[in-house]
Amino acid sequence: MGDSVGERARLRRYPKLPVWVVEDHQEVLPYIYRAIGSKHLPASNIRFVHFDSHPDLLIPVNMPADTVFDKETLFGELSIENWIMPAVYAGHFSHVLWLHPTWAQQIREGKHHFLVGRDTSTTTIRVTSTDHYFLSDGLYVTEDQLENQKPLQLDVIMVKPYKLCNSQEENDAVSSAKKPKLALEDAENTASTNCDSYSEGLEKDAVAQRKGQTCLEQSCSCSSESQECQTTVSTGEILEILKKGDAFVLDIDLDFFSVKNPFKEMFTQEEYKILQELYQFKKPGTNLTEEDLVDCVDTRIHQLEDLEAAFADLCDGDDEETVQKLASNPGMESLIPLVQSLKKRMEVPDYEMVHQAGLTCDYSELPHHISTEQEIEYLIQSVYYLLKNLPKPTLVTIASSSCTPGIPKHRCHPAPLFLFGFNK
Repeated sequence: MGDSVGERARLRRYPKLPVWVVEDHQEVLPYIYRAIGSKHLPASNIRFVHFDSHPDLLIPVNMPADTVFDKETLFGELSIENWIMPAVYAGHFSHVLWLHPTWAQQIREGKHHFLVGRDTSTTTIRVTSTDHYFLSDGLYVTEDQLENQKPLQLDVIMVKPYKLCNSQEENDAVSSAKKPKLALEDAENTASTNCDSYSEGLEKDAVAQRKGQTCLEQSCSCSSESQECQTTVSTGEILEILKKGDAFVLDIDLDFFSVKNPFKEMFTQEEYKILQELYQFKKPGTNLTEEDLVDCVDTRIHQLEDLEAAFADLCDGDDEETVQKLASNPGMESLIPLVQSLKKRMEVPDYEMVHQAGLTCDYSELPHHISTEQEIEYLIQSVYYLLKNLPKPTLVTIASSSCTPGIPKHRCHPAPLFLFGFNK
């Protein structure tokens, strides 16, 4: 404890809050490492507050765990879905808060406590979490198989769009006047805060005195052993979490406000349905033993390896004889109509991209919710009022996520950059 306090006292302070804006989300990690190197962030016990439609908590499947100690090599190994866990294994992040919109449901709500470490059999990074998010990627191992273990607390918290204040009658009046409001639970007690206006010009109107509701929801407290439900989260609980650490990083992906599943535009409905069948992850039952979980993961790993090998063969040649041969393997029958459809639509199908798309079709689809302008504004308000109640972060990282390979660039809403005042 003394060392932690000493390290906190030695941390440098930025004269102005730095805000780093990147395109692909993994590109924020070098800026975080730079802040650690310059002693603006501690080397350990960092709290990471992550607003995103995607958890980004997967792990580069075949990357040796020791890669995390060679940062330049590490940065080249990462992609948008797997850049946080290597920083956990390196000892930098001890607590991740994933705050997600209502349409993102990849990890069950609540508190997750598990270990991240080096798998003694494969030398790769693996976890002890039994959530389907990790099982479906074959990332689970038993605790006795992990070395250099790092404990991680993961809080999964839903952020709802703001709710109008007071009674429905007053809500209707506010709505008709086009004056949306939001309030969050008070950080220190159960009373609700007064509603503030989204627009500065409305801050002093009468509605600002009405009481509102929290826009945060965390229904369960979960570990790898149980799924007990506990109380709803409050802003105060997040404050307590952040107080326990030496520093925290605020991270926002703009697809928190509106998000596309790009593969729904790359493939026809029938092709996408076939991919879902090929890559489907059969969820394990409840009350499973460690042996059951290991068998589940082994089965899944073999399934994914077989699919990867099949699409690698198709990259080398997709003539009818090759396709028929691959389709003769158990569970691969639907490769025939898939390849036929792809070849009908495009001269040379990108089978590597097809495989990458399939990897997202496990137990759930990628989030896909193209928000209206009003929905975006409501979510902006929710995030704004949450951040207003939290302490100042050490630095802010923002991913615009506006370009997706294979589809035209789509517009990202710029408002968060200005609304939160980070650019001042």
